[in-house]
Amino acid sequence: MEPRQPSEMDRYLFDLKGFIHLENALSSDEVDACNRDMDSVQDLNPGEWHGYVQCHQFSDNNGKNLQQIYELPAYQPMINHPSWIDYIKMFIGGEGTFDYKHGPLFIDEAFGSIREHGEAIFIHSGGHTNTKRNMYHFSESKFMCNQVNVLVALTDIGPGDGGTVLIPSSHKSNIEHPCFRDTERDISSADGVEAAIEVHMNKGDAIIFSDWICHGAAARTKEGQRRIFVYRYGPSWGMFRHPYRPSKDLMDALGEEAKGIVWPHDPIPRQPNRLENIPNPDQVRARQNSDEQADYT
Repeated sequence: MEPRQPSEMDRYLFDLKGFIHLENALSSDEVDACNRDMDSVQDLNPGEWHGYVQCHQFSDNNGKNLQQIYELPAYQPMINHPSWIDYIKMFIGGEGTFDYKHGPLFIDEAFGSIREHGEAIFIHSGGHTNTKRNMYHFSESKFMCNQVNVLVALTDIGPGDGGTVLIPSSHKSNIEHPCFRDTERDISSADGVEAAIEVHMNKGDAIIFSDWICHGAAARTKEGQRRIFVYRYGPSWGMFRHPYRPSKDLMDALGEEAKGIVWPHDPIPRQPNRLENIPNPDQVRARQNSDEQADYT
């Protein structure tokens, strides 16, 4: 499958609004495979692990985050999926500059999300924060974004399903939204935030958005589950958001491009060394059981 190419309208809308909606980013077979793998970890409690995937939770009403979801087989092709990889490379930018020193991209967080009745997350982020980690920038007809997210729906998300909420163009806002200072409003969800929109998606759709945009999620009012996964991309010089690291099993399973996005570079082995008993740093990217790995250990 040839990578889907962004159009001039995609470029315009991403710059204007801070996000774009890609319909049918995944096939029905890909969605089914992702849901089957998510079934295997959906019963985890916060803090528990299933292999290399951990259940994480910010608060009781935010639902479950399944961190390191790309360790599950169905999610590995999503790392550089042809439906969005060229969009991400364009929006992150940096080709031909020092930003490409270690490659084009890095994923600093990969998680699945399951939310049920009443669960949501309040609006957060925005251009007013001046946070360098997720900064949006456009100069000389090129995007240079420090964090761009791909959010993929694994269930249909319509009214009452707890959809993602965005404030269009807020990645360019210089003023904090008044809702952040409203001590009387319910901060458990993004419902009712003025100027915000709720994005409805069919399963298999994706939204690509700058992490500098104000975003959150509405409370789910229906029974059942809202399922998504999110990959957060940035320049290859970035660092993991949480203290998770990819497993060697994952690195062995990935092709070179995906491997470089998950772990852009290994530390240099400390050999030859004039001092004895100096350990080498862990080699994550080197293939397990390879000659290179054997030389480093």
